[in-house]
Amino acid sequence: MKIAILGAGNMGGAIARGLASGSMVNAEDISLTARTQATLNRLSADVPDIHTTLSNREACEGAAIVMLCVKPWLVQQVLEEIYPAINACNPLIISVAAGVTFNQLSEYMAGDQRPMARVIPNTAISIKQSPTLVCFNDQMEEAQKAFVKAIFDELGTAIVIDEAHMAAGTAITSCGIAYAFQYIKAAIQGAIELGFYPDVAKQMVDQTVIGAINLLEHNNSMPDAEIYKVCTPGGITIKGLNEMTKQGFDNAVIQGLKKAAGI
Repeated sequence: MKIAILGAGNMGGAIARGLASGSMVNAEDISLTARTQATLNRLSADVPDIHTTLSNREACEGAAIVMLCVKPWLVQQVLEEIYPAINACNPLIISVAAGVTFNQLSEYMAGDQRPMARVIPNTAISIKQSPTLVCFNDQMEEAQKAFVKAIFDELGTAIVIDEAHMAAGTAITSCGIAYAFQYIKAAIQGAIELGFYPDVAKQMVDQTVIGAINLLEHNNSMPDAEIYKVCTPGGITIKGLNEMTKQGFDNAVIQGLKKAAGI
């Protein structure tokens, strides 16, 4: 089964590397494109068996799946370029372009209503830890849906939602990784002010966040349940939490997510 990945940027390259190292797709069955040979050479150095080409149309010939990993403003141009090839081999289309709807994708393919999926990973897909949002159009069959989900489960966790929630989900997951980094950065800065060297501060904060996530997963619990286990009456944890709330921590997070979602 041939998969064409159009666009070897950060996201397309990470997906290609992840697929090539997984069990669902053979590296030699992946065709990857980029605008420059230098970009393709870097990918080939990591995964020599992947087929690389500067031609999007060549990559799509005979493909069972075509992944659009180009910037949103290039999607129309690329789809119009490759449409003769995909019209001949009838592949499943997977778009990684944020904000480009199924209706737009169809319009760019002369109104074609072929099976399509939209996916939104985040940068942790490079280490197979992405919470990848997935939605399907009405033409997708159940077996196709299961296959697409399995691809992105192998690169982290695939979360199936409806198209109407893709913008909000993107704010929480794709943008959200930056917000998580912002908390980590602030906590490290606070630790330095409290007297720790930066490398020690980073170690403490990193492991605290890793432990918190693993604890939620292990206990299958909501954050509040774990928060109150730590809050001794009159203790320092609740004092710190109340001060963060007073300073607008919770509201800043909520309003930031809404702004990113366009609400």
